[in-house]
Amino acid sequence: MSDSTHDDPTIATQFWHDPLNRRWLATAGVLTIGLIAGGYLLGNGLVRAREADRAVTVRGLAEKDVTADLATWSLSFSASAPDLASAQADADRDAAAIRAFFKDAGFPAGELQPVGVNVSTYTENGNPKVTVRQRMTLRTQDIKRAQDAARHQFDLVRAGVELEDGSAISYSFTKLNAIKPEMIAAATRDARASAEQFAKDSGTSVGAIRSATQGYFSILDRDTASGDDSGGGWGAASTPYKKVRVVTTVEFSLR
Repeated sequence: MSDSTHDDPTIATQFWHDPLNRRWLATAGVLTIGLIAGGYLLGNGLVRAREADRAVTVRGLAEKDVTADLATWSLSFSASAPDLASAQADADRDAAAIRAFFKDAGFPAGELQPVGVNVSTYTENGNPKVTVRQRMTLRTQDIKRAQDAARHQFDLVRAGVELEDGSAISYSFTKLNAIKPEMIAAATRDARASAEQFAKDSGTSVGAIRSATQGYFSILDRDTASGDDSGGGWGAASTPYKKVRVVTTVEFSLR
């Protein structure tokens, strides 16, 4: 005896003509197709995500030798005497000797300026003592003339001027902004060269820059390591010959 439900064509016809059954089947079909398509897209998306994560981060270095364009020479001196008038007279004599030294060296009078004075009173071995301390500063863009003067600063000692600790000449490079763009470009090229070597070793190729971070610019005395004292003389440890350097960190995509 057969099952009348499966053999009766009328029941099958009624099932397919029932709107509720047709909607149910249609919904099931859409869900099935969606699951298949979603699985494919998810798998493909993961592959593309892994490819997008392929990157290398490297550092690039750029260095440039420059010459300072500003010299600053600070000179501190003092005079001591039993009374203020005598101490001040001795300090004035030293100041006049310093002005004469720089005038003879060819500097305009306006480039040498007094920047401070200090008076202290104390007792030494039961006797009153007054010390007058003064500071003068030379600022000039004539680097060669400043170097020549520094080499002859012992002439001040011969004139009776006793320079105190802290008296020194320093050289500065003030045109950093003018060379920043070319140095950043050079550091980026250096970083790309490192990335290309990495890509070659790993069987890939370098793509576009994904991110970049500019490091700090530093200005160092070029000859400090070699012990070259180009300023010449005591209190002239700084040199006008500088080395500017910058390190950039760049992330490149790999393909």
